[in-house]
Amino acid sequence: MTQRARDFGLICGITQPGPLNAITDVPGVKLGHHTVQGGDLLTGFTALLPHDGNLFRRKVRASVDVINGFGKSAGLMQLAELGQIETPLLLGNTLAVGTGFDALVTRALANNPDIGRETGTVNPVVLECNDGYLSDIRARALTEEHAFAALDAAASGPIMEGAVGAGTGMSAFGFKGGIGTASRRFSLDGAGYTLGILALANFGNAGDLVLPDGRRPVPPQAKLQSERGSVILVMATDVPLESRQLHRIARRGGAGLARLGSFWGNGSGDIAVAFTTAGPIEHDQTADLVPLRALNENRIDTLFRAAAEATQEAVLNAMVAAPATTGRDGHHRPSLGDWLRAHQA
Repeated sequence: MTQRARDFGLICGITQPGPLNAITDVPGVKLGHHTVQGGDLLTGFTALLPHDGNLFRRKVRASVDVINGFGKSAGLMQLAELGQIETPLLLGNTLAVGTGFDALVTRALANNPDIGRETGTVNPVVLECNDGYLSDIRARALTEEHAFAALDAAASGPIMEGAVGAGTGMSAFGFKGGIGTASRRFSLDGAGYTLGILALANFGNAGDLVLPDGRRPVPPQAKLQSERGSVILVMATDVPLESRQLHRIARRGGAGLARLGSFWGNGSGDIAVAFTTAGPIEHDQTADLVPLRALNENRIDTLFRAAAEATQEAVLNAMVAAPATTGRDGHHRPSLGDWLRAHQA
């Protein structure tokens, strides 16, 4: 059974996790992976579905915060402008953004014959990190079929973490990085709500990582180098929110990264996307005026704290779950899980 941060007594903050401590604690959210391994390849796609229906016809309110913009993701400009997401989200490596874009367009066209004819085009959202240290990124091995496989594998329930899907070849703080998740539960007006985080962790200098208990793990034979990694954070919630409020919440992902010791270096692409499953936007809406239910701004600190604490934990879960890995040209990343097992009291 894969271990997680809490199995080692690493508790991030004071808010309580959901039943799975995963982004799939948010009702309707599904996640799928497809991993490509062999030879010098350690890569893959991860797909996140905000709901199980046709996202082009029922878009979700969303926003994005570019913490540091050294990145090549697709779809973020329109997402920021219109405050909505209309396709599943795909996470992969930097040179597969175009492939992911094509896959999402293919699926959207198949499900919506009016795209590009009676209605506008579609805005796919594809997010990336560079897995080229452990994987041969120049091989451009990821295909549309791999993206379709990740989309088709999307399911609710527990999530595979660590070196899987888009996280297969990622590194973090000199250790093996990857995919991680966490969630937080809280009450508003007497009803229960959830905020979940999905992290693709590929950032941080060796020696900079700070654990919740104050320890600073240093990987063996660590070398000081410039920060050239990236981290993608996807936040999902069922709290009714405006896109402006979602932007404010997405920004708090940076607080979670800072708790880990990150300073968002010059060469790091650090992106946080946030969406709510509440109050979807109907593509075929005919009314001029539509109702909007939103959180009382004076209660938003609850979600700020949840976003920061769940971000910190999601990254740690990614690192703890990922095994020691040797990849392209003998490049090696040790496992934080192994370090924690070796340093247990």
